[in-house]
Parts: sequence; C-alpha cells; structure tokens
Amino acid sequence: MHRLWASTYKEFLLLIRDLGGLAILFLMPLVLLVVITLVQDSTFKTVKETKIPILMVDQDSGTVSESIHESLSKSNSLEIIKKSSETEALELVQKGDYQLAIIIPKGLSRDMDKKVTANVNGIMTRLGLEEDSVSTAIKIEPKEIRLYFDPATQLSFKSSIKNGIDKMVSKIETRTIYEAFQEQLTEDDSEIIFDTESFITFAEIVPGGNKNPIPNSTQHNVPAWTLFAIFFIILPLSINMVKEKNQGTFIRLRTQPVSYATVLGGKTLVFLLVCLIQFSLMLFIGIFLFPFLGLPQLDVSGKLPLLYLTAFFAGLAAIGLGLLVGTVAKSQEQSAPFGATLVVILAALGGVWVPVFVMPPTMQLLSNISPMNWGLNAFYDVFLRNVGVSEIIPEISLLLGFFILSTLIAIMYYEQKNAV
Repeated sequence: MHRLWASTYKEFLLLIRDLGGLAILFLMPLVLLVVITLVQDSTFKTVKETKIPILMVDQDSGTVSESIHESLSKSNSLEIIKKSSETEALELVQKGDYQLAIIIPKGLSRDMDKKVTANVNGIMTRLGLEEDSVSTAIKIEPKEIRLYFDPATQLSFKSSIKNGIDKMVSKIETRTIYEAFQEQLTEDDSEIIFDTESFITFAEIVPGGNKNPIPNSTQHNVPAWTLFAIFFIILPLSINMVKEKNQGTFIRLRTQPVSYATVLGGKTLVFLLVCLIQFSLMLFIGIFLFPFLGLPQLDVSGKLPLLYLTAFFAGLAAIGLGLLVGTVAKSQEQSAPFGATLVVILAALGGVWVPVFVMPPTMQLLSNISPMNWGLNAFYDVFLRNVGVSEIIPEISLLLGFFILSTLIAIMYYEQKNAV
C-alpha cells in the first residue's frame, strides 16, 4: 500500500508542475461546453420560438381562405404576410426572401359549397327525404391550393406544411357537409345540431410521468462534453508515460521492488481525481453560470450520487484506455495524434457530436462499441429518466469491464516486452 501511495504522490507532483497541461485539462473543456451550449441553445430557440414568415395570396376571400388564415395564424412557428399578387409572391420566394407562398384560388369557397350541396341533395333524393327534381348535373372543376417553396427549404418543413393545410381543408369540407345536411333535414337549426369537433385527438405523455424534465441544450451538452473532457485525459496520461520511458524513469522503477501494476495504480488514482474534478466543474457551470448566460439551468436535485457514480466509472474507462496507449506508444509523436484521433472517433460513434438515433443503422450498431456511448446512455438515464442504480448497472459494468480489460492488456504487453 505504501508503494501505491508513493507512486500516486509522484504522479501528483508531475501533474501539478505542468501548468499548461492543467489548463488544458480543466479550462478548455469548460470553454468548449459553454460555446457549444450557447450555439445549440440558439438553434433550439430558432426552431421553437422564432416565427417563420410566409406569404399568402387570397384570391378567394371566402370562408375557406379565412379558416386557413386563422389556423395558420394560430401557429407558434408561422407568421402570415398577405400579398395581393401571385407573381410578386413567386418572385419573393424565388429570391429566397421567403420560404413559402400559399395561393388560395379564386372561387374556392363558392365552388366547394356548390359541390357539397349537390352531393347532399343527391343523397337526400335517393333516401326519399326530398322530392325528385329534374335538374342537370353541374360539373365543378377541382380546385388546387398552390404552394411555392424556396428550393432550399427542408423536406420536413414542406411535408409539415402540406399535411397541415390538407388537414385544415378536410376539416372545413367536413363541417360544410354537416351544415348542408342540417339545412336539408330541418328548417330550425336548433332541433338538429351536428357536433363538428374532432372526435379523435392526440395526447403526448412522457413515460414515467410528467415530472420527468424536458430535454434541453444544457441536459444534452453537459453529459456529452463531460465525457469528451474525461476521455481527453488520454492525451496527457499517455504523453507522460512516453516521457517517463524516454527519460529512463521506467528503467529506474524496474530496479525497485515495484510492479508495473502498482505504477499504473498510482496513475489511475491521480487521473481519476482529475476526472471527478472535471465533472464537478462541468456541473458547476451548468448549475450556476448557465442561468446568467440565458441558458437553461441544469437540474441535479436528487441525482448527484448516481451522476458521480457514472462519472467515476467513465473516468476508469478513459484511464484504462490512456494506460494502454501510453504503454504501447514509443514516442510522443505516436501517442499524441493517435490519442486525439481516437478520442474524436469514440466521441463521434458515441453520440457526442450527432445523436445516435439520427445515424444510419450501420453506425447505430457501431456506436455500441464506444465507451462514450455507454457513459452517455447512463448519464441520460439519470438526467432525463430519473432511474435508480439498478437501471445503470449494465452501462457502468461495461465501463468497468473496459477499464479492467485495457489495463490487463497494458500490463501483459509491458511484461512480455520487458521479459528477460
């Protein structure tokens, strides 16, 4: 035990003497977290709060166009700007000034009323509820609502607008049919009243109850970039190990009754403390600084024990990988670029850059091999799903197993390489 603490103290002295390395370990992840969260929060606000201006040319001036305008105006994401000329609206959309122009054709309300009335009269006649009358069928040409989209408009926006307008028109047509039947069945509107409200509605329910927090930019970025910062210690850890080999420190250690596992144990304790300090700083930024920057505050009430438990095992996984890289690498030119590239690849696969669910199926399958993905899933379980210890055991078990496996490989490689 004394040898382990001596090795730990040696690593601690090496770490605190490198002020530049300490700045990279603690300050750079904090700056990265703040900048990325500010950028993504602005993006979320643009999607959720800023209204998109669209043009509307009303050539109908009837009940249908009024209903469409009223429904679109109630939307929290659209701002309706009326124009009198279809040509002008088309030019503005082609220039990219607006993403959409809606053209309501002339006579839409009138022709729809005529068609509905003709159909209702035909049904009433067949049912014997109205006297036969000799009349010629009036052919009414179908009307179309023209939508001019900016070529740069996203497909999802086009689909949502088309579906929304189609739903509006269907509802208006249904209400018109009910009203036509009501007029035919009785002269007193109060005797027969059709309920035209939608019978089927949708309810969005959060699994586990409404007490679960709604994911926001802070809850996404704090765990994601905390993991990135934790795994970033691969670089200083592996570089320090390479320096010790090149400076002859490992050779002097071999002359002492100290095993390689003890040497790695000292490094593990020191850098595990670094990981937990990094995590604490990230939480401090999310709780206290973000509200002053206009960002959502990180809610950690009742979650700190599980959060630190997850950070502990994520730190072990990162340290194990750093020990392996430092053991195998022969020079700083090998360890530095390889470690940096490896961290970026693991972050990309793990869902730090892009959420896993939007990846192609092949990449979603590959994401399961990234320890960052295991840690991120555990953090999300705690932050967003309010789970207990039992629910995160699979993820932290994988992180612990990764640490044990990588450390054992490092020890076996060292002993085989230095066997006499």
